[in-house]
Amino acid sequence: MTLIRPTLAAAALTFSALTLPAQAAEFTLTSSDIAEGQSLSIAQVFNGFGCIGLNKSPQLSWSGAPADTKSFAITVYDPDAPTGSGWWHWTVFNIPASVRSLPAGATAPGKGLPAGSIQGRTDFGSSGFGGACPPEGDKPHRYQFVVWALKTETLPLDAQASGAMLGFYLNAQALATAKLTAVYERQKPNVK
Repeated sequence: MTLIRPTLAAAALTFSALTLPAQAAEFTLTSSDIAEGQSLSIAQVFNGFGCIGLNKSPQLSWSGAPADTKSFAITVYDPDAPTGSGWWHWTVFNIPASVRSLPAGATAPGKGLPAGSIQGRTDFGSSGFGGACPPEGDKPHRYQFVVWALKTETLPLDAQASGAMLGFYLNAQALATAKLTAVYERQKPNVK
């Protein structure tokens, strides 16, 4: 009887391994312009509020999304902003499921964003990419670039949607997310 138990246990393990779904590819986000844990360049720095930059969104590419993805969204969020609620730097949603990358400087449908995509309102008060601009001399801030794989083709929102409102819908419709976190610190000027 003791010989049967290991055989039954091995058979049960083999059967359960065969019935498990195949492991999906890892959902990843990469960029030719930014790197995990590295500083953003002047290209991704806001031009205003005392910051001088090019205010250009970075190139982004993603792969390994779940097979049943019906659309994508992208958010850029600074959890270290001294607001008590962070800072939304960019939100784009209703990106078609066939899209796997955005060029640097994507600003509107036909200008880097695919047709049907919508940019929501950032905490700068307008839609479109708003680059890094932390307070002078503050610690380095983290800028979380996240691509969301969604189970719906469109979200019932428009360009006036706030980051918080979009976040509510994204969390309800997310199949998976991939994140790339860069940093930026605004130095105090040297005054002698």
